[in-house]
Amino acid sequence: MELKRTLIRSWMFVPGDRQRMIDKSLALSVDAIMMDIEDGVAPAEKDNARRQIAASLDQVATRIHAERTGVRTPARYVRINAVGHERMHTDLSAVVRPGLEGLVLPKVETPDQVRIVEQILDRSEPEVGITAGTVRLLVAIESPRGLFNALAIAMSSPRVVGLIFGAEDFSRELSLPLRREGEARDLLYARSALVTAAAAAHVQAVDGVWTDLKDPDGLRRFARQSRRIGFSGMSLIHPSQIDEVNAAFTPTDEELEHCRRVLHAFEEARARGEGAVAFGGQLLDYPIVERARQTLALAEAVVTK
Repeated sequence: MELKRTLIRSWMFVPGDRQRMIDKSLALSVDAIMMDIEDGVAPAEKDNARRQIAASLDQVATRIHAERTGVRTPARYVRINAVGHERMHTDLSAVVRPGLEGLVLPKVETPDQVRIVEQILDRSEPEVGITAGTVRLLVAIESPRGLFNALAIAMSSPRVVGLIFGAEDFSRELSLPLRREGEARDLLYARSALVTAAAAAHVQAVDGVWTDLKDPDGLRRFARQSRRIGFSGMSLIHPSQIDEVNAAFTPTDEELEHCRRVLHAFEEARARGEGAVAFGGQLLDYPIVERARQTLALAEAVVTK
């Protein structure tokens, strides 16, 4: 089943064992929340996280069913434990239920890992009353092996809506210094490779987190760089980062107006039968015009829930 795709700019991790944080996150202006049962939750608290996430999803589903006028929350995703780990099956049994919109699959290195989850969802969705094929997958690339297989992973299932870069695990694999400097230039190749794979598969590319909450200027520079190299969204760890991330991945009014003028100039010139089209001292060709169209489409695809 082909899934409707919207642009989700900001993806916030929310510890699944912190009920107060889950409750608060459901009312935030972030585009998506990733309720966590994996690295953000201690082993002793994972059962508690499953119970709280399940109950929160049930509450949202009940509200949606009762109100029928559109309950506004961020997109509701759950990050489960690694595919193949015994905890994964317990996670899926607990959280695949009405109210769930997607799963985040951590530490994926092969397409087969995605297909394992796809097969489980194919069986479980009808059993719990979810329309078949609608639970989406955001797949985390967190290792060199995963990066080399990123295109195949992104194309492994129609459920995959994006690839997310796991910067911290990837840095550990490369034995990089603990302190991140210069807008994560040391990860520029890996991040660009992930963007390219996502673009080839026509799915979103979501960048890793900016971990220093005391450096908002660093966050701003990093988010802007992310968009410049092709990411369409970014993960975050605190509500204070939401506005900056959303702004970085939303075309500005000035950008949109420029794109409209480019398209207008191109269409007028074509109507006159002109082969070469000049606009603002620049020669317009089809790639430039298509980028203008894509920018306008990007603005229309921004999630509006």
